[in-house]
Amino acid sequence: MTKIQAIRGMNDILPEHSPSWQYLESRFYQVVRQFGYREIRFPVLEQTQLFKRSIGEVTDIVEKEMYSFDDRNGDNLSLRPEGTAGCVRAANQHGLLYNQQQRLWYQGPMFRHERPQKGRYRQFHQFGVEAFGMAGPDIDAEIIAVSAALWQSLGLTDFVKLELNNIGSADDRKAFGSALTAYLEQHLDALDEDARRRMHTNPMRVLDSKNPAVQAVLSEAPSLKDFVNADSVIHFDRLLKLLGGLGIIYEINPRLVRGLDYYNNCVFEWTTNKLGAQGAVCGGGRYDGLVAQLGGKATVAAGFAIGIERLVLMLEELQLILEQVKRPVDVYVLAVGAELSELSLQVAAAIRTACPSAGIVSHCGGGKYNSQVKRAFAAGARYAVVLEASAEGEPPGNAKLRILDDSGDTQAMAIEAIPAEIQKLLCEPSE
Repeated sequence: MTKIQAIRGMNDILPEHSPSWQYLESRFYQVVRQFGYREIRFPVLEQTQLFKRSIGEVTDIVEKEMYSFDDRNGDNLSLRPEGTAGCVRAANQHGLLYNQQQRLWYQGPMFRHERPQKGRYRQFHQFGVEAFGMAGPDIDAEIIAVSAALWQSLGLTDFVKLELNNIGSADDRKAFGSALTAYLEQHLDALDEDARRRMHTNPMRVLDSKNPAVQAVLSEAPSLKDFVNADSVIHFDRLLKLLGGLGIIYEINPRLVRGLDYYNNCVFEWTTNKLGAQGAVCGGGRYDGLVAQLGGKATVAAGFAIGIERLVLMLEELQLILEQVKRPVDVYVLAVGAELSELSLQVAAAIRTACPSAGIVSHCGGGKYNSQVKRAFAAGARYAVVLEASAEGEPPGNAKLRILDDSGDTQAMAIEAIPAEIQKLLCEPSE
């Protein structure tokens, strides 16, 4: 019988990698709490129309990458390809937006049918932050500061770069798009098939082309900044001043437009050179028109999303995850001899009570001392508690506490003293 495999691009996260994910998640939770953001959870499945109206019908995501289908009621549904649209729908549906300010965050799986590559998969996971009801550049600065605080917490500040651009209003981009299309029509011979298609449907996406020939043509193309309205310029200039006051270093990237149609004014990306050609690890900006576009009252908004897989990969490759984080087991309780299973479980339970943050494994299944020690080492434990029956088969009154390193130092002590000793070693702060 053929073995069933995972769907291409849908990856399992195995136990040896889970601690890295948990570490990253815990740091993110800590940072968003520091800034006063609250969690919102919404379904992975939404009406397809939600994404067509928000992301844009002529974007690659909607045209080529969404997992969409008709359900048994004949409704066309899609697995969410990003989080902002679902967050807006949920917040608007439940009355969280009108005449209010909200700071929200979410996390979870997203789905896009794109070519799998290192750190990018068809099921991927995102952290997202969304802020509603605040019009000034101060909230733009704040959400960028949230992302900067995460890099600081993870030790990534020196490995990421902030890129910004001012893309103006929808009308500004429409005028620019018309000018860009007219320019590109004069250089058709130098354009690839993708650029020729996009120049009429979504001309700003041509700016993202990775084709050197297309980029050469674009070097003389009209500039978006020449079409941006005065209010957007003032907003952006104030934002830059705020970022400077926070000590956040940035670069202006005039080609940065983001891949979603709902953005306006400030857009940004955090990029790195540690992940190959696809260097973006975080992206976001303002989207003041989206709530109204999805049927709500006009509400200004800003936010960002971070790809979790790429961050985990980056942290692991840079060896920035602490060794103790990778170690799920701190103490391994060995039971050598018949009829010691009950005592082993009791000792493990007592250690957990004394030191709730520690990982404690009670050996199950019997076996000789050497085989149990091998399992303790394989589990990554720092210490082993060894329970051995007497020659007469009587339960022991003492146990051995062994350090699981090359020294193998071992100390004998009363069993009832073991939990306090483990607490001293693992749970009490060092002087």
